[in-house]
Amino acid sequence: MIIRSVAIGFIAFLILLAVYFGLVSLISSFDFAKSQFGEFWYFILSLALGFGIQVGLYAYLKSSVKQMASKKVLAASGATSTAAMISCCTHYLANILPILGVAGVVTFVAEYQVEIFYVGLLSNFLGIAYISRKIIQFKKHESSNPAAC
Repeated sequence: MIIRSVAIGFIAFLILLAVYFGLVSLISSFDFAKSQFGEFWYFILSLALGFGIQVGLYAYLKSSVKQMASKKVLAASGATSTAAMISCCTHYLANILPILGVAGVVTFVAEYQVEIFYVGLLSNFLGIAYISRKIIQFKKHESSNPAAC
C-alpha cells in the first residue's frame, strides 16, 4: 500500500512538471521554459514535490479509509501549485491574448511571481499537514477501535 502510494505521488510529481514545461513551451518556447526552470528550479521542484507528496498521502489515506473529505484540499492546493509554477511565464500570455484586461493581470503576476511561489508552497504545506492529520486521526481511531474497521 505504501509503495503504491509513493509511486502515485511520484507520477503526480512528474505530471505537474510536464504540465509546467508544456504550458510554458506552448506560451513561449521550450528554450524559454528551460531558462525559467534554470532560474526558478528550487521553487518549481518544491511545488511539484509538495504536490506529489499530497497526492501520495491522499492515495494512502483513500486506500485506508472509505469516506474521504480531503479531496477539496488536494484539488485547491494542487491548483495553487500549478498556478504558482507557471506564474513565472504568465506575462507571455499577452503575446497570444491581446485583451486589454489581461495585460493588467499578466503584469501583476509577473511583478509578484516570487510571492505567488510562496503562496503555492504555503498551500502545499497546509495540504500536506491536513492530509497527514487525517491519516494520524484514522490510525488512532483504527488502533483504539479495531472492531470498527
